[in-house]
Formats: sequence, C-alpha cells, structure tokens
Amino acid sequence: MRCIPRFRIRSRRACRPVALVVGGLVLPTLLGAWPAHAQEEAAPDVAAPAPVSETPAAAPAPAPDLSAKPLAPDLSAKPAPPRLPETDHFTVDPVVDGLLVVGGATFAELLSLILSTGEIKPTELKAGDEDKLLSIDKIAVNQTFDPNAGARSTYGLYAAYGYAILDPILSGVRDGRRALLIDAVMYAESIAITEAFTSATKIGVRRPRPIDYAMCAGDNPGPNCGATDLQLSFFSGHASTTGAISATATYLAFMRSGPRSPRPWITLGVGTLLTGFVSYERVRAGEHFPTDVIMGSLAGAGIGVLVPHFHRRPHYHESEYCAPPVIIGFAPTPHGGSTMTLGMRF
Repeated sequence: MRCIPRFRIRSRRACRPVALVVGGLVLPTLLGAWPAHAQEEAAPDVAAPAPVSETPAAAPAPAPDLSAKPLAPDLSAKPAPPRLPETDHFTVDPVVDGLLVVGGATFAELLSLILSTGEIKPTELKAGDEDKLLSIDKIAVNQTFDPNAGARSTYGLYAAYGYAILDPILSGVRDGRRALLIDAVMYAESIAITEAFTSATKIGVRRPRPIDYAMCAGDNPGPNCGATDLQLSFFSGHASTTGAISATATYLAFMRSGPRSPRPWITLGVGTLLTGFVSYERVRAGEHFPTDVIMGSLAGAGIGVLVPHFHRRPHYHESEYCAPPVIIGFAPTPHGGSTMTLGMRF
C-alpha cells in the first residue's frame, strides 16, 4: 500500500513537462476555434500583435464625402473634334450652295433674255479696226469660217453636260446616295457660277466677235450687224463651261479614286482634250478670238477647281486639325488703321 503514494508523486512530477507540451499545442487550436465574441469577453484589454510584413502597408483610402456637392461641368472645355471617314471628302451647305446655284443660274438666264431683245445696241465697227487686234487674234478674222464648226462646239458642250449628270450617278453607285447628292450640287454650282461670271464679263467688255469684224466693218454692213450678240465675244461661254465641268470632274476623280487608279489621269486627259476641241471649233466658227477661248478655259477651270476644294471636309489625324481652305484675318496698324489678310490653303 505504501508504493501507491510514491507512484502518484513520481507520476505528477513526470507528467508536468508532457502537460506543458500538450497544452502548448492544443491551446492555440482551441482559442482559434473559439467564437470571436467569447474571446473579446475573455480578454478585452489584450490586443493581438500586428503581423510583421516586409513591405509597408498601403494607406487606407479615404471615405467619400457624401455631403459634398458635385462639381459643375466645365462649359469652357471644347469637345473633341469628330473623326470623319477617309471616304467622306466633301460636304454641302443647303443655304449657301442653294443660293449660289439658284442665284447664278437666275442671273445668267435673265441677262441672256435681256441681251436677246436687242435693247443693248452694239457699237459700230469701221474699216481698219481689225488692225488694232493682237497678232494672235488676227488669225480669227483672216481665216475662212467653217459653218459647221459652231454645231460641233455645241455638241462638245453637250457632252460635258452629259458627263456632269452621269458622274454623280456613278458616285452614288460606288459611295452611296450622299455622294450622289454632293457631287450633283458641286457640278451645278460650278456651272451656275461659271455662266454667271461669263455673262457679266461679256456685257462688261462688249468685244465684237471675229465674224462681226468680217461682215460689219465697212461701208456695207450685213443684215445682222445690229444684233447685240455680235459683240459678246470676250470670253467664250462654251470654253468656260466645258473647262469648269472638266476641272470639277478631274478634282472629284483624284479625291474619290485610289492612289494607283488611272481614272484621275484619264479624266484629266479627256477633259483637257474636250475643252481644247470646243475652243478650237469656236474660233473656226468665227464666234471667238483665240484670247477669248484661252481666257474662258482658264476662268472655267479655276472655278471648277475652287468649288469642290471649298467643299472639302476638314479631317483630323492624331488630334491634328486641318485648317479651313480660306482664312480671313483683321489686325490694327500702328497709325490707327486696320489691315485685312486673306490666306488660302491648297
């Protein structure tokens, strides 16, 4: 019976290290599985140490202030410019372009009607007046007139009119109805402005035609020498209109064709030949001098290029804005006046 206490005493002393080891392994597990509120109640004043990290912790994001008023939009900021497709080259303004087309056509038609009445009397030519002509223009007076040349020149002009109708239709087939409408407006505007400018120049210059020098200069003038049309030589309306249509067609062909397409060069060649043919036939018919058809071709070609050029839409490439084709500026001078500058982009 005495060995039992000894056994117990030795057992308690031997079990102390084992109990410490077991408690050190089991106690953390039990504390981790214990509910959070139980741990808080058990040790309210003891805070768990923060884990050590090699990287610094990020600062917490500030809470949004819901009471603050939203910022007002910045009205001074300009919106980003629109990016247009590369195939959308031209645009029209219904007010401006409609006024130019209708106004130009109306002016040319009314002036034609006034000239056809004989209200404006031509000046009388005298013998020897042809000696005052330029040497290049004397050829038109001394030649033998071709009675069929006038009809051939008119056929050439009608061919140009036909192409001005056909080309917008072809553009509509290729690029849609919008291209058809825009091209038709540009052709109509080129023709209307050219004819109005030609008619105004004719009535302002009042130059006799070559046939007028041949038939009406002298003591025995012909029966039709009193017609106003005989003194509307400068400059040629046939040449100017054909040149305008050819120039507009060439400009559109270069803009709407690919870089390796032969269409622009074919259009340029055919338009130049047609304008030259019409101009030559007008001189052969005795209706115009060489300087009349040269000036008419240049004036028509200039208008035919400027009209589609002023209708080009600005494109944006990498936030770079293409400046408008015409820029007008005003600036004061040191002496109290002002200057106006006109810049054009080609």
